[in-house]
Formats: sequence, structure tokens, C-alpha cells
Amino acid sequence: MRTALTRIDPVWLVLIAIASVQLGAAFAKDLFATTTPTATAWLRLCFASLIFLTFARPRLRGRSAREWLIALGYGLALAGMNWAIYASFARIPIGVAVTIEFLGPLGVAVATSRRLRDLLWVALAALGVALLGLQPVDPDWIGLGLAVLAGALWAGYILLAGPTGRHFEGVSGVTLASVVGAVLLAPFAFALGTPVFNTHVLLVALAVGLLSSVIPYGLEMVALRRLKPGLFGILMSLEPAAAALFALLVLGEGLTVIECAAMACVIFASVGATRSRSREDPELRD
Repeated sequence: MRTALTRIDPVWLVLIAIASVQLGAAFAKDLFATTTPTATAWLRLCFASLIFLTFARPRLRGRSAREWLIALGYGLALAGMNWAIYASFARIPIGVAVTIEFLGPLGVAVATSRRLRDLLWVALAALGVALLGLQPVDPDWIGLGLAVLAGALWAGYILLAGPTGRHFEGVSGVTLASVVGAVLLAPFAFALGTPVFNTHVLLVALAVGLLSSVIPYGLEMVALRRLKPGLFGILMSLEPAAAALFALLVLGEGLTVIECAAMACVIFASVGATRSRSREDPELRD
């Protein structure tokens, strides 16, 4: 399977991964009429954990306290990020939620830059967010706040990815994080409303686990072996647009002109920050 994937242009692998994530997000929101966003996030982690465990068996013995803290933090960031963005989806359009969430990785990119002019990209992203407040209807501040929380947790997830990769080989790190996240989220999944377990919910949740966790992670791992990190970051900037597209196709969820303008600001800011960082850091070019 991996041999077959290596014959595909890595750019296409990343684009397929982006489409997979956002298609899974649209399917997840479609479940909210039947079960809660928290239960959906928990089921996604449960199914992703089961699938990952068929490919990887993380070594548990002989781990130091520091390694367990890294795994706990990584799992907490993963679970919190999934819960917050799904809770946000329940209140605001997916395209808007993912646009706001994307401020997390954008913030990491700018924070790790040494160029003062990169603050211009922060200003452009801030302009995009400010545009959301200019709509004729009152914004759902709770939904926007949950998207901001998801972005902050996404930033933490990115920062913990390096230490996790150094201490946990292959996919064992994300496997352990998924298991930890599922365990941490389980009490909240039941406390915030008993999850509905029927064939439809379980099958869709399984599809969400595959589409939003297993497939994109596997494709990105293969792609990053042959793709420049700078180009990867630029491609990932398409996430908000992909989210809006699949929300429209699957859920019929459209965006206003102002929301599209806000999304464009964040996307351009992300592309600009990534290109600037690539020019600054040779490792991101080679």
C-alpha cells in the first residue's frame, strides 16, 4: 500500500488528506441531530484508536515520567481540539469555525519567525476575524470562542508533535495520543448527554474516524517524506476553503460574502507567513 502511494505526487496526497479531513468534519456535524458533539468527538477518537492499534503497538514499559507527560499532553491537546471544534460546529458554520481555528497554526508559524514584518500577516488574519463582527446579525460569541480554543489547542498539538515524534517511533505517538484522548474525553461524553449508540451513528462515526484521523495522517506521513515543509504549509492553508466547500456539498451550509472575505484574509495570511518562514529557514526549503 505504501509503495503504491509513493508513486502518487505528494502534492496530491496532501490535497486528498485535506479533503478527507473536511469531508469527515461535514459528516460529523451531520450526526449532531442524533447525538452530541462531545459524543461524536469521543467516538471519532475511539474508532481512530482501534484502527491505529491494528498497525502500531506503542511500547509502554520502560517509559520515563517525562515521556508519559508528553503523551498525556499530546492526548489532551488532541481530545480538546476535537471536542472544541465539534462544539463550535454545532453553533457556527464549519467554514467559519475552521477559519478561526486556523489562527492556531498560523500563530505558531509567526511566533517561530524572526522577521518583524511577519506581524503584517498577523494583522491580515486579525482583519479577517474582525470582519466576522461586521455581519448584520449578532455573531455567536460562544461558537467563535470555541473555535479560538480549538485553534489554541491545535497550536499546542503542533508544538508537542516534535517531542512526541522523538520519543515515540512511527505512528505509535499518535496512536497513544488517540487512546489517551479517548479515555480523557469519555466522562464528558456521557456527562454532557448520553451518547446515542445505533447502527447509523456508529457507522458514520467510524467513517469520521477514518476520514478525519487515520487516512489524512497516513497520507501526510508518506507525502512529507518527499515534500518540502514550506510547500506543505502552503497547501495546508487551503483547509478553511476545503471546510467551506464540503459543508456546502454535504450539509448545504453556505457562507456570506463577509465570511468568505474573512476566510480569504486568513488563508492569504497563512500562505504569506509560510512563504516568509520558508525563505528564512533553509530546512523548510530543502
